[in-house]
Amino acid sequence: MNKFPRLGAKQTLAVGFVVIILTGALLLMLPISNKSGEFLPFLDALFTSTSATCVTGLVVYDTWSQFTIFGQVVILLLIQIGGLGFMTIAILFSMVLRKRIGLRERSFAMEAVNSLQISGVIRLVKHILIGTLIFEFIGAAILATRFYSVFGDSRAIWFGIFHSVSAFCNAGFDLMGSLGPYTSLTGFSSDLAVNITVMVLIVTGGIGFVIWEDLFINRFNFSKYNLHTKVVLVSTLFMILVSTILFLVIEKEATLSGMETGERILAAFFHSVTPRTAGFNTTDTAALSEAGSMLTMILMFIGASPGSTAGGIKITTFVVIILSVITYFRKSDDVNIFKRRLDAKIVKRAYFSVTYYTLLVLAGCFIIVANQGIPMKEALFETLSAIGTVGLSLGITRDLSALSKIVIVSLMYIGRLGSLTVFMAVTEKRNYRKVRNPMEKIIIG
Repeated sequence: MNKFPRLGAKQTLAVGFVVIILTGALLLMLPISNKSGEFLPFLDALFTSTSATCVTGLVVYDTWSQFTIFGQVVILLLIQIGGLGFMTIAILFSMVLRKRIGLRERSFAMEAVNSLQISGVIRLVKHILIGTLIFEFIGAAILATRFYSVFGDSRAIWFGIFHSVSAFCNAGFDLMGSLGPYTSLTGFSSDLAVNITVMVLIVTGGIGFVIWEDLFINRFNFSKYNLHTKVVLVSTLFMILVSTILFLVIEKEATLSGMETGERILAAFFHSVTPRTAGFNTTDTAALSEAGSMLTMILMFIGASPGSTAGGIKITTFVVIILSVITYFRKSDDVNIFKRRLDAKIVKRAYFSVTYYTLLVLAGCFIIVANQGIPMKEALFETLSAIGTVGLSLGITRDLSALSKIVIVSLMYIGRLGSLTVFMAVTEKRNYRKVRNPMEKIIIG
């Protein structure tokens, strides 16, 4: 009798996310989840569930206006599971039930959190769970305090919890439809506490769990950080500062016009952080200038750190590509950073990742444009937002056809798992060739 083949770590992650998404969709379909008291169309429920599980934030309905408290709790649980990774949650239950965690489970956990090594991965998972609880609790407390004067007691507490989890997991879902549908955090554009809290949660969730561990062990001793931590911290700070300055300049007469200097700086700072896969906005995204839209798309394409709640090609991939180009111009053989040489396989992987990611973006954009005739800028923005698990939109999400929604759902799923993970999940077996073909040259450039 033939047995089902055992799934590898990447395949297990891919299948597991599908199961969670479908379960969430079925729950969101129920009348108890919807304020209308009617069943939600399956495709819309699937879209919402995928967006929550893949911590994206693109929506076909305003979350507050459409979903009951039950539906909002389902969405919040999907965000938390999707942000931490279901294998992390599974290991939590194993620890609570005092079950033995074997080598297979440890390898899955290593894949889920993008750990560099299998040793110490359970300790890392424990630190992830504790750190997540601490950050989300502090964020919820601060936000609830700020929301109290606007929403009152019970709603302020629930809003604080929901937005803290959504921000930390870089999900971008909000309940601000109570002030106006699809407004996100525009009503708090000048609120320093809300802006700073949300930005800190976004960046903390977006730098990656492996970096948490390095910071926890080595504190503020930068020289002892591993190379990955150094690259992510320095490049993240650089990207945020540069993009803030650029937004201040190019959006001065657009989304930032009419604002006081302090509010303008705060809004530019916030918008430099949120396209790195968070999805919240304090200004009208649809009102961005052409240059502002382009810069936002570039930031969505790059994303944040590997092994985090964020998407995009990942900032480390971007740094490797830039360094390899500089190396080529210098006619050097090695890609070096912080007095370390990168393995040639890392550079090759980075180029493959960017190429594969770009092809997916172009394919998704083409289908949406060809299917609906949506202007290319809006289609490209939506596509990048989906695969980057960002959640920002120029306002076309609600007008997508069934085929376009399926395209966006697929891109959100691929973006959360990572394009490389999905590719490797379906090509788990490698074809080792004993005989190599003769070498010949072609003209490049």
